Amino acid sequence: MTSSEHIVKQNYQINASAREKSMKQKGIVLWFTGLSGSGKSTLADEVETHLHKNGKHTFLLDGDNLRHGLNSDLGFSDEDRKENIRRVAHIGNLMADSGLIVLSAFVSPFRTDREEARQIIGQARFVEIFVDCPLNICESRDVKGLYSKARKGLIDNFTGISSPFQEPENPMIRVETNKMDLKNCTKKIISFISQNYV
Repeated sequence: MTSSEHIVKQNYQINASAREKSMKQKGIVLWFTGLSGSGKSTLADEVETHLHKNGKHTFLLDGDNLRHGLNSDLGFSDEDRKENIRRVAHIGNLMADSGLIVLSAFVSPFRTDREEARQIIGQARFVEIFVDCPLNICESRDVKGLYSKARKGLIDNFTGISSPFQEPENPMIRVETNKMDLKNCTKKIISFISQNYV
C-alpha cells in the first residue's frame, strides 16, 4: 500500500474557471519542443514578450533554468528525462489552473513523454509547438557548445547525436526556424493562439 492511497484531493471554492474569468484570459500551456539550438527558448521569450506587452499574464518555464533548481537532481538518462518532463507538466498544469499562459521550452525528445504531458495538462489547453530545424543547422549554431562536446563523447545521451529526437506527428503549430525569421515565427504562433485561445 502506497502513501498516496491515503490522500484525498481537496476541492476549493475558487477554481480554474473563476481564475480565468478574473484574469480575462484562458490558462493554457504552449509546449515548445525541438532540438537543442532550434530556437525554442528564443522563440518562447519573444512570444511571451509580445503577450506581456498586450496585457496577458504569462510565465516561461525553461529546461536549463529548471535544471538549476527543481530538477537539479536529474541527469539525462531516458528515465531522468521522463521524470523531468513529468514534473514540468505538473507545474505547467498548476500554473494554467491559476489562469496563466505558460510557455514551456524543453527538448522533450520522446513522443510518449510529450503525450504524458498532454494527459496531465489536458488536451483542451495543451498546445504542442514543433520548433523544426535540421540537425546540421542546429549543430552549426551550437550556441552553448553542446554539440561539439557530444561529438567528442563528453556528453552522454545527447539528443540528435547519441539519443534520438522523435518529431511530433501532429503538432498544433510547426515553425521552421531555418526558413522563417524570429518575427514571422512569433507572428504565426500569436495568430494561432489569438484565434483559438486568447
